Amino acid sequence: MKILVINAGSSSLKYQLFDSKKFTSLAKNLIEVSKKSKTPTIDSAFKLAIKEIIGSKKISSLEEIKLIGHRIVHGGEKYSKPTAIDEKLIQEIKKLIPIAPLHNSINLEGILACKKYLPHAKNFAVFDTSFYNTMPEKAYLYAIPSELHKRYKIRKYGFHGISHKFVTTKTMEILRNKKAKIISCHLGNGVSITASIGGKAMDTTMGFTPLEGMIMGTRCGSIDPAITFYLSKTAKFSLEKIEEIYLKKSGLKAISEISSDMREIYKKALKKDKKALFAIEMFSYHLAKHIAEMSISLQGIDAIVFTAGIGENASYIREQTIKNLSYFGIYLDKNANRLSKEVISSKTSKSKVLVIKTNEELQIAKEISN
Repeated sequence: MKILVINAGSSSLKYQLFDSKKFTSLAKNLIEVSKKSKTPTIDSAFKLAIKEIIGSKKISSLEEIKLIGHRIVHGGEKYSKPTAIDEKLIQEIKKLIPIAPLHNSINLEGILACKKYLPHAKNFAVFDTSFYNTMPEKAYLYAIPSELHKRYKIRKYGFHGISHKFVTTKTMEILRNKKAKIISCHLGNGVSITASIGGKAMDTTMGFTPLEGMIMGTRCGSIDPAITFYLSKTAKFSLEKIEEIYLKKSGLKAISEISSDMREIYKKALKKDKKALFAIEMFSYHLAKHIAEMSISLQGIDAIVFTAGIGENASYIREQTIKNLSYFGIYLDKNANRLSKEVISSKTSKSKVLVIKTNEELQIAKEISN
């Protein structure tokens, strides 16, 4: 039996095919989804994925694919474990689109494509939010009237949970400590920091939606909510325009005025571009600030973990961030950091610092096979 995992995003479709016994990766790719490419939709990207899987000759027939796992960003309060996808669940995912507008609708396109082209397989949803069902009320509630939580389910949910679960599990194995206090930093186009004890989430930076928390590629992260009122009343901006600014025109893109991609910013920084250097400085400062904030829920730090595109590759971000945390007694081994080794902290550091390559697809495959 083979397991296919689909991770449908706004600009790509990532897939990975696994053997169900040893979870060996048999085929994988990230297919660009854009109007300028040969795959302008998730549906067309999935058709190409099927073609690639058949071409890999790792399976003799598509009938071998019995299970399909989907990363779904928002599951609300209702879903805390992998769930079989039926029409009822599809409607629930649709209801949550307003909370995660950049994600749930795209995730749903991936589900519909799988049902269309692989109708024999069983589809399961694995929710990013489910990792955070262990957070205490003091962490997930907002200081607003309780009626808003009861009626409209307004609370902190947390995101990137599948990635955080994968790297925290691996970190506990490396530390040989099942009760480890870990702060995991998922740094990609979306950015979130999570505090966990023994693999159970205690707090996180993202909130009701994936907009809250850290500076991101095009998202502003946490700002004074009164800015929304001010822009609406004084600048006469519509809510739709403000939403677009917060989600698509802010973050690194706005600070650097270069790109939302840290790699492009770094290229400019090497040429001493002031805005690029400032974007890196500001990003690292806020990252360190959020790590320090997350440590409160742990009352100590056994390990800080960097993962995802920026976390795994940007040694300069790790260096500046940990430098800002030196008063905690946390230090890097500069050579290990430069080489992006698994453990990059110095021998004198009070906490371990690690770089772990995330694998959301593997985590999903293991969860839906249980």
